[in-house]
Amino acid sequence: MTEQKQSAETVEKTIETVEPPQQPGEPQEQERSGVLKNIIAIAIILAIGGSLYYYGQQQSHLLSAENQELRQQLESLKHQQSQDQQRIEALYKGQKQAFSQVAAQTVQNEQLDNRLQELQTKISALSSSDVKSWLLAQADFLVKMAGRKLWNDQDVITAAALLKNADASLAEMNDPSLIEIRRAITQDISELSAINQIDFDGIILRVNQLSNQVDNLRLADNTNDGSPMDEDNDELTGTLSEWRQNLSKSWSSFMDNFITIRRRDTAAEPLLAPNQDIYLRENIRARLLIAAQAIPRHQGEVFKQSLETVSTWVRAYFNINDPNTKAFLEEIDSLSQQPISITVPDHLSSQPLLEKLMQTRVRSLLSQSSETSQEG
Repeated sequence: MTEQKQSAETVEKTIETVEPPQQPGEPQEQERSGVLKNIIAIAIILAIGGSLYYYGQQQSHLLSAENQELRQQLESLKHQQSQDQQRIEALYKGQKQAFSQVAAQTVQNEQLDNRLQELQTKISALSSSDVKSWLLAQADFLVKMAGRKLWNDQDVITAAALLKNADASLAEMNDPSLIEIRRAITQDISELSAINQIDFDGIILRVNQLSNQVDNLRLADNTNDGSPMDEDNDELTGTLSEWRQNLSKSWSSFMDNFITIRRRDTAAEPLLAPNQDIYLRENIRARLLIAAQAIPRHQGEVFKQSLETVSTWVRAYFNINDPNTKAFLEEIDSLSQQPISITVPDHLSSQPLLEKLMQTRVRSLLSQSSETSQEG
């Protein structure tokens, strides 16, 4: 609007400058010139007004375009602001959850600290009687384990060692009332020490060594059973003139050996087919393996029967005059006389005493714990 006012003022100034000074004596010409000036002034005013209108329309279009762009930027800013607000809300929720988790963890830590303090209080509250009860329970367990090793495995050495450890636990208690039980444990240890030990591992090694020596045994030669059937002490001559004598000798030799009867004072030795000695040796190894497995199981009858079967097969099929066979059979006979089980006591005098004492102590501990829980 200010621009339009300025334009009108400039038009008026222009009209004023265009009008020439009136001269007297020229009225008609002045009127014509006045009309013309007015027309020109109106045309100028219209041109200026049109240009101003056109300029105003252009400015209004520019302003509307700028307003539209500003509106779009404003909408974009509003959308971005809403997104930022959502992100801020999400971050706020995450921080709130994190704070709640931290608070819950703090509560759990406080509970754990309280429990730890309670446990420390209970541990510090353990008296010497509780430690003695634990030592007594340990001694009872060791005595029971000694009985199992003695009766299940016949392991006298381990059983005696367990009894010694049990006695050491009772000695640590420093309780004079346990003298009777310790005396019983000492008596059990002395009885186990008097038992003759058997080297079971050594016997197993000897049996395994025999299994390795089976391939060194020589088979018996059963072809030397007397003179051959075609043996002839009367030699035939090579002269044709003595053909009668040679014929007579051949006839006599044939008739004498046609039916041959030989007398045997000993039992006939069985014969093996070719390559059957492989199976025989494997059967001997299998019997020796059975004997070795019977040793830790303390199966004396199985052990002796297996060795006797091996001895019978070796004497029947192998050369008993061979040095290797002789040494093999001597070892078999020595092992057959070896006992593989020992006589152990059927009970331990200290075990029932400890069981009775444990029952008494456990009952007293249970009663004390129940009283403590009721007071708490």
